[in-house]
Amino acid sequence: MDMKTKPLPEKLQGLRINGPRLWDALMELAQIGATPKGGVCRLTLTDLDKQGRDLVSRWAREAGMTVTIDKIGNGFLRRPGRNNALPPVVTGSHIDTQPTGGKFDGNYGVLAGLEVVRTLNDAGIETEAPIEVAWWTNEEGSRFVPVMMGSGVFAKAFTLDHAYAAKDTDGKSVKDELERIGYIGEQEPGDHPIGCYFETHIEQGPVLEDNDKTIGVVTGVLGIRWYDCVVTGMEAHAGPTPMALRKDALQVAAKLMQEVVACAHRHPPHGRGTVGMVQVHPNSRNVIPGRVKFSIDLRNANDALCDAMDADIRAVAAKLSAESGLPIEITPVSAYPAQPFHPELIAAVGRAAETLGYSNMPAVSGAGHDAVYMARLAPAGMIFIPCKDGISHNEIEDAKPEHITAGCNVLLHAMLERAGVAG
Repeated sequence: MDMKTKPLPEKLQGLRINGPRLWDALMELAQIGATPKGGVCRLTLTDLDKQGRDLVSRWAREAGMTVTIDKIGNGFLRRPGRNNALPPVVTGSHIDTQPTGGKFDGNYGVLAGLEVVRTLNDAGIETEAPIEVAWWTNEEGSRFVPVMMGSGVFAKAFTLDHAYAAKDTDGKSVKDELERIGYIGEQEPGDHPIGCYFETHIEQGPVLEDNDKTIGVVTGVLGIRWYDCVVTGMEAHAGPTPMALRKDALQVAAKLMQEVVACAHRHPPHGRGTVGMVQVHPNSRNVIPGRVKFSIDLRNANDALCDAMDADIRAVAAKLSAESGLPIEITPVSAYPAQPFHPELIAAVGRAAETLGYSNMPAVSGAGHDAVYMARLAPAGMIFIPCKDGISHNEIEDAKPEHITAGCNVLLHAMLERAGVAG
């Protein structure tokens, strides 16, 4: 941003959001698409998604905000500042859910932004720069691919036409569904200015809870490398074939799968290694496996560490292939670069947590968020709060009201620091 960050005036350091009001808003939104197990199924661009968008838009207008929708259906809810020539200080997330989603993933980030505005209205505070709350279309990617679609189009990671052409399993397109629910706007994605961007979110993992910390000061999002690995041996009868004469693809694959996990341990503290999909051929009880295909998911905090993990697992595969005599092929499927957040916004979140007296720690995000794409356009940062047992993308996803309140208070103070207070 052009304006310099100034510490909050002392009289505003006692400002707090209305926690029960934020909680009630989350619970009311969660009724749209509520599931019997206490979760939410509100897939993007469905009638339920329209109801959710309509509700949040109504709340925004009641708070004196204007609502702008762009051509991919992203929403921008604006509270004007004293100097509206300044780019807005933006916060947001998404309100679409997984088929078996929870009440907080994404929704918390949008409604926390709305609660910041309601709090400023209650206190009669005018900010220097405008404040905006954004929702991004199809962050989850559960109905349409790619994931983080709205923010990705906004950041020019892929084209509007590419997004429009995406179809669900019933053959319905993004463009047709946007038009059907009435959320295909006129503004070109990306034409909307962003001064800086904050996103408040449940951690979706167990680290904060395990460390008994209230706030995660997010430094960045892990880079991701996905691969398909194929080990080729030879099928043979399980009875007549002696152990020494076998070409058992599964035994070699199993060693390499263990090495995927070991590779992550060799690149701490943020190394991640996962094998989540395995296909064994011919998958018969009394046949020695002749071919095994499995997925490899490697993650780490920066691209250099991701490169090191790539080299590590390839070297191990080459060694196993030489020892066993079986070919091992590792093919990259996709890669997402690590995304560090802006030092000034990381510092603003940390200062707010300290000022408010909340226990906090540095955190990294192992999952993707819309903030990843926003960080390509403007200074960006994230605030994490704990979720029960680290569970998310699940109907039993849960968070404590006091943590919901704490994260929003940090957001309030960080946004005020960046937006400045008029007068």
